Amino acid sequence: MGKKINSEKLGSLYYGKKTKKRREWRGVSDTWYDYTRWLHNWSVMAKFMAKPANLKGFFRYRWMGNYLAVPDFVDRHTEGLRGPQLRIAHQEFDFIVEHVCDTIGNLFRADPKCGNDEEFNKKIVVFDENMMSQIMNGFPNLHMVCREIPIVYTPSTVAQEGVLHYIDVAEEFGLPSDVCPMPAAELGCAIDDDYPLVGVCAVNCNTTCDGSLMGNGVEARRFDIPTFQLAVPIRHMQQSVQEYGAEEIANCIKFIEDQTGEKFDWDHYFKCMETFNEETKLFREWLDISRTNHPQVIGNNVALYRDAYYQVGGGRDPRFLENDQKITDLAYKGYEKKVSCVSEVRHRAVLWGVQAQYYTAFPIWLQNCWGILPLIDMLSLTSTELYSTTDKQQALYDMADLYMKMNMRNRSNGGYEVGVDDLWRFCEEFHADMVIMYEHIGCKAMAGYHGIFEEQARERGIHLIWVTHGLMDPRKAGRKDMRDEVNRYMRTVLREEPLDPSLEEFQDDNNW
Repeated sequence: MGKKINSEKLGSLYYGKKTKKRREWRGVSDTWYDYTRWLHNWSVMAKFMAKPANLKGFFRYRWMGNYLAVPDFVDRHTEGLRGPQLRIAHQEFDFIVEHVCDTIGNLFRADPKCGNDEEFNKKIVVFDENMMSQIMNGFPNLHMVCREIPIVYTPSTVAQEGVLHYIDVAEEFGLPSDVCPMPAAELGCAIDDDYPLVGVCAVNCNTTCDGSLMGNGVEARRFDIPTFQLAVPIRHMQQSVQEYGAEEIANCIKFIEDQTGEKFDWDHYFKCMETFNEETKLFREWLDISRTNHPQVIGNNVALYRDAYYQVGGGRDPRFLENDQKITDLAYKGYEKKVSCVSEVRHRAVLWGVQAQYYTAFPIWLQNCWGILPLIDMLSLTSTELYSTTDKQQALYDMADLYMKMNMRNRSNGGYEVGVDDLWRFCEEFHADMVIMYEHIGCKAMAGYHGIFEEQARERGIHLIWVTHGLMDPRKAGRKDMRDEVNRYMRTVLREEPLDPSLEEFQDDNNW
């Protein structure tokens, strides 16, 4: 459809201080819908704060203040959206708001400093980093809490300065300033005594770098509960490591059984994995639509939400599947009507590398400002396999596969095949003529590929735009710096003018 769906002068929404100058006008129907969802999110947070334990937690923990910016966060991720895309975005982000409130509520319920529910606390197993939750599908009577997500990850996403205090604390403690901000913030939070000390045991993992491993060791001593180090193989494409990976999963299951007294329930595990497989099938359908000329679930509408249900939901929470089905229905309606995500599609892009946590709204800026459709991103392209729901031995290999292919390690680690070759394969599959290459200045995992990416992009005639960032620390490369790198390429190399000139140059250093 040729109708204009993006408002002009979206940059005017950033005039002011922390919050926006005004709400975006989208026409009567879409503006009213967006406003009702804005009210809904405030009501969810109000109900959360009405519980005494949550209110105590709000005033006890520094990181809780960042959640006041949640409505602005949702606004930033729905800018310029109309019709199906607007509804898909709210279907995803509004549910994430509810899910994060549930997670924090469980933390505070068990926290001795807030709710102090001792019996509930005995049922909690703490996971770290970007860990997959599928092992817990076999423990229906236990609760999994991914410790850093509501305390470090989400605050740094909701508010760009959300974890700077903890990074500074870690550096004052003696951590070198060139360490990745992610493990630095996690460690600083532990040093600052700002983690709720909950759970009967914990499971740590070897994620993507030595910084995370060192931070895990210090944090484990602070939490002072039995901790299992799940060391799944990094080079996960090699056949020789699969047996070892399955053994590590079996050892982890036994550790949880020994610490909690619960036994792994295979029937419940397989039931949850059936749900997870259904979610994967729907995700495949979203990808199929994105391969056409009328993609619907793209950019922000897939990047953050895919992380949530792939990693944290893991088939255990059936609400994700219900939500996925609603998203799929909206996507097909938009596809059948040939609704375009922007007024003019100039480029189809694959986003590669690890995105900036403090600027997860960057993909929607790409489409609103320059007509660049961010079809898919590296962190979403984890695993699209369907896993066994009947064979116990195969299930161990399947869980190992999931843990080896979890977020932030599936392609940054794993070798040339998944780090480089797969990029060009996805460009071909999604008919992309452009790659937005996130370059995290504090990460060494993919730095060795820099020259290879440049050379092979030229050979294939693909536009490659490097976007430098500091993951969780905008002081090293801010949001405006990221936009400037795209602006320079679009003007000097492609000689193009922006769709919305007001978005090319604006200041948002003081925004959430």
